[in-house]
Amino acid sequence: MISRRGFFRFVRAAAISSLGIAAYGFGFENFRQPNITRYQVKPKLWPDGLELKIAVVADIHACNPWMTVSRVRSIVETTNGLGTDLILLLGDYSAGHKFVHSPVSSNEWSAALAGLKAPLGVHAILGNHDWWDDKAVQETGIGPPYGRGALDRVGIPVYENEAVRLSKEGKPFWLAGLGDQLAFWPTRRRFPQRRVGVDNLMGTLANVPDEEAVILLAHEPDVLPRVPERVSLVLSGHTHGGQVRLFGWSPVVPSRYGNRFAYGHVREQCDMIVSGGLGCSIVLG
Repeated sequence: MISRRGFFRFVRAAAISSLGIAAYGFGFENFRQPNITRYQVKPKLWPDGLELKIAVVADIHACNPWMTVSRVRSIVETTNGLGTDLILLLGDYSAGHKFVHSPVSSNEWSAALAGLKAPLGVHAILGNHDWWDDKAVQETGIGPPYGRGALDRVGIPVYENEAVRLSKEGKPFWLAGLGDQLAFWPTRRRFPQRRVGVDNLMGTLANVPDEEAVILLAHEPDVLPRVPERVSLVLSGHTHGGQVRLFGWSPVVPSRYGNRFAYGHVREQCDMIVSGGLGCSIVLG
């Protein structure tokens, strides 16, 4: 049996360890150069001969001093230098925590992202923090949030339960952008009938002919068990890889499935890539 003194030593050690992990997540991870992770995926139901190079940018969380405008511009320059066919933005452009020196406005981060260029275009969805950060939207329960307007103004299309048909060398495929699954804080007292999310998976996929390939953009990866096999690839962010990974495992993951969808390439009924993200968020994603 552990003694009282031993118990408090354990609690103190656990607290110091937690602070160390938090410091690592906010400090080292926020100031180091972006890590480019490459995946080579051959999805099921993908057209023969269609080779597509995609750059995914997720969870920027723009704020000072962690993700400054100059750092966003640097990320844009690095992304452009990859020479991809298209660039996909997976949401959470706004900061998701209070540990900031000063905010970065939506006009600033969107202007920086406007520098992204790719032959098949730049395409975006929103994340939960883009909804949560808009207090008027949270009060009224009516979107869209101002982050969407900021992207619209710089010419970056945002998809909410919508799909667009693209093609490369005469071979077509679709991008389908899912509305955010955690758009509103649940508030039983004020909005007892309001859904938490604005996602409509079946409605989104209804825009895509059954016989054509589709890539689904979904900020939160928890949608995967509901995704039908006809989807070739799901691209997600949100989890930040658990923000801190220890030997391939994360102690806290903002997902009801724990580490199952925390990070990387997941292959179930279809393929999914979960980005580790670029910025830092709250523990809950």
